Amino acid sequence: MSTNYAQHEHHDFLNASTEALANPTLQQALTRLADTLMAGNRRGYAALADSSDLRDHAKAIKEHTLAHLDQYLVQLEASVHKLGGKVHWAATAEDARKIVVEIARAANCKHAVKSKSMTSEEIHLNPALEKAGVEVTETDFGEFIIQLAGERPSHLVAPAVHHTRESVARVLSKHVGEMLPDDPKSLAMAGRRVLREKFRRADLGITGANFAVAETGTVVLVTNEGNGRLTTTCPRVHVAIMGIEKVIPRFTDLPVFLKLLARAATGQTLSVYTTIVTGPKQPGEMDGPEEFHLVLLDNGRSRVLATPFRESLQCIRCGACLNACPVYRRIGGHAYGGVYSGPIGSILTPLYDSVVENPHLPHVSSLCGACQSACPVKINIPHMLIGLRELQHHHKPGRMERWAYGMWSWLLRQPRLYAWATWAARVFLRPRAKNGWLSDLPGPGGEWTKVRDFPAPAPLSFRERWKELA
Repeated sequence: MSTNYAQHEHHDFLNASTEALANPTLQQALTRLADTLMAGNRRGYAALADSSDLRDHAKAIKEHTLAHLDQYLVQLEASVHKLGGKVHWAATAEDARKIVVEIARAANCKHAVKSKSMTSEEIHLNPALEKAGVEVTETDFGEFIIQLAGERPSHLVAPAVHHTRESVARVLSKHVGEMLPDDPKSLAMAGRRVLREKFRRADLGITGANFAVAETGTVVLVTNEGNGRLTTTCPRVHVAIMGIEKVIPRFTDLPVFLKLLARAATGQTLSVYTTIVTGPKQPGEMDGPEEFHLVLLDNGRSRVLATPFRESLQCIRCGACLNACPVYRRIGGHAYGGVYSGPIGSILTPLYDSVVENPHLPHVSSLCGACQSACPVKINIPHMLIGLRELQHHHKPGRMERWAYGMWSWLLRQPRLYAWATWAARVFLRPRAKNGWLSDLPGPGGEWTKVRDFPAPAPLSFRERWKELA
């Protein structure tokens, strides 16, 4: 099954986002996203007692782990070896691809099934395996659909969120050669018929890893479909590809993250399947692979570890920041250009790939803070986006820019004149507002209101309100 897509669909974010805004099918799908996953995130936290304290605890575990990452990775390697597994270190995406291809060749594997893994998407594994003669099938239903469509995931948790059930029916009907109705049950049953045959033939199973426990060598997969367990038990070889930041110190740390991950992602108390992998099958065991390989991927992570952006490595890939982001909810994931999208992708893609090649991504945010509020480990995404913007803009400003900033600086130092200017702006703008919003700012402000509304000035300024309350 061929997988044809570019490593980066767009570096031109502005044109890509314009295309997304003009796509009615995408807009319909994103509206459904706002009504489901974002609402689930809020319900999940509301139903969890002391959720804020638990999130602080999870963050503390992540901070501690990253501060001692080298020690825990060495411990993880030793623990996996004790279980009979093999550990491979991949400094780059190219190294990781070569490792997996060599494992497949050494074991004479020809048919691979994959559970959903953003890390394998990051290293662009599928084309490398196909080039080596290995048939690759994505078995998460959403991933399966976008593989058939020749697309990349547009969401960390819901990879086919940009599709509606009608478009899913069209894609799957074309593949199976019959017209399928667009109801979810019929589509799921058709997908099951196709994928069960793939599982029966598979000799290589490939997964990611939500967590790996250094103390025990345990790899943990969190899914809502049974494909993850079929992928780890049916084939005779299992390869798990894990970013080095996914390690956690102790098995007792795992419940902290399990309580948060599903709630943050979908609002569930717990995902349907939590699969705990402990190496290859042992003598006398009926199920499990004959070989287990863990690929530890760096691919820029250790470089980020030594920068002010280390906090981005705390991400547990729940997708909550995407669901909460007003920008993502209008343009979807593909416009971002990289494998990771949304607020966290606007940080990870420039850091892993190139800040120079992704100049717009740090600016793809209103800095409203919704992403940080939704994040299960309270990553300060707005702060890091500002930091990336600062890296980009060490430039010599032009004459008009210097004049504008100079005038603004001077005005801020003239209290009476500033008060008069804000009063004049309020008097001029408020009559133009409708329902508290301005949709046609004059002058340069018109560029803003071409694609978004601007809040109307309040009836009273802060200083006027302060005088009333004093």
